[in-house]
Amino acid sequence: MENTEATAAPTTEQTVAPDTTPSMEELLQLAERKAQEHYDAWMYAKAEGENIRRRASEDVSKAQKFAVERFSNEVLAVKDSLEAGLAVTTENVESFKSGMELTLKQLTSVFEKFNIKEINPVGEKLDPHKHQAIGMIDSELPANTVASVMQKGYTLNERVLRPALVMVSKG
Repeated sequence: MENTEATAAPTTEQTVAPDTTPSMEELLQLAERKAQEHYDAWMYAKAEGENIRRRASEDVSKAQKFAVERFSNEVLAVKDSLEAGLAVTTENVESFKSGMELTLKQLTSVFEKFNIKEINPVGEKLDPHKHQAIGMIDSELPANTVASVMQKGYTLNERVLRPALVMVSKG
């Protein structure tokens, strides 16, 4: 008998589900909120990017400033030595020469500390990136070979600061 109740016809009363579809105004407000959130996030990211660029620029500027400051302090010691040597009133040439040699060693030490190296290319093939030929001379060396150096050149971290002024062999 219980089965007959389950097969009974449904009642005419049906429960109507409330309309859960958002209205156009609600959809518009939701879209505007989302757009504002995205705009705010974009503005934040843009500002953060500008801050990073500004800080990086400041860091580079400070690094350059302090690198020059370190080098300057080292060179000041060499200048002090030269001035002290000139202030000495001695007629002994050997003493003066000895002081100059010590000052040159001090300057060479500063150059080594800052990776400044001499270009002294006697016997090397002429390299226009490192050498500036100012003339040609007769020599037993092959043609276009540096026969003598008139003025040494220098590099800083493998980059040419000043090319060596050289005389090149005619061959």
